[in-house]
Amino acid sequence: MALQATPYKVDLNLTDLDRNVYENLRFTVAKHPSETEERLAVRLIAHALWYSEQLAFGRGLSDVDEPALWEKSLDDRVLHWIEVGQPDAERITWCSRRTERFSLLAYGSLRVWQTKVLDSVRSLKNINVAAVDQEALENLARDLPRSLSWSVMISDGHLYVTDERGQHEIPLEWLHGER
Repeated sequence: MALQATPYKVDLNLTDLDRNVYENLRFTVAKHPSETEERLAVRLIAHALWYSEQLAFGRGLSDVDEPALWEKSLDDRVLHWIEVGQPDAERITWCSRRTERFSLLAYGSLRVWQTKVLDSVRSLKNINVAAVDQEALENLARDLPRSLSWSVMISDGHLYVTDERGQHEIPLEWLHGER
């Protein structure tokens, strides 16, 4: 019997002072059986960081032809493809050719990945890469409840998440491009 995805109900109060975005969002997101809570938290951070009305979660781990998140136009063109994790150079190149804008929110131990992968794709014109501080991510993702209530504030490039356990500063480092 195949394992089923786990639904998480999300109540996200987004205040992005850098882009003048103020939204109260409610949605359900599915956590793939092989997905970690850290990866789910990174997908939620990416949703807040690059939020637009057309942004939607892709099938991600279930379908290699879809990203973690994407924004499509009304005529079904992919305007913004968003990945999370540490994809290889082939994946980054493949994805960036299918969209006007490619963004990646990387996490984990990135030192080797940066020199082997990121350095080889820096010539691509439409990519933006940010890294999430691993210790802050681990603290945020620890024991995620199935019903999340996050207040996310983005100001001067700094990201803060407030949940039932308090406020978490989530440092982001821009490795290539910009938000």
